[in-house]
Amino acid sequence: MQNLTTFLQAWAQVLLVVLNTWQIANGKIVGALIVGFLISLVWTFNVKRAAFATWTTRIIYCAGASAGTGTGLWLADLLY
Repeated sequence: MQNLTTFLQAWAQVLLVVLNTWQIANGKIVGALIVGFLISLVWTFNVKRAAFATWTTRIIYCAGASAGTGTGLWLADLLY
């Protein structure tokens, strides 16, 4: 369960970063402000998990981040 949580936390943060980057580049200011807040909120949960992790946990975190990149691109396309 801990590995799934690590994966999902990384996935959520990077998904939001990708979506936010798209919003900023395309002038979606209100959405960018909301998503920027959410990025910081998710980050507060991720700091300790990633900073003091084992290599296995770091790899799982990176895999979640990679998946978040693809999902963030898909979500930006879907929403806009």
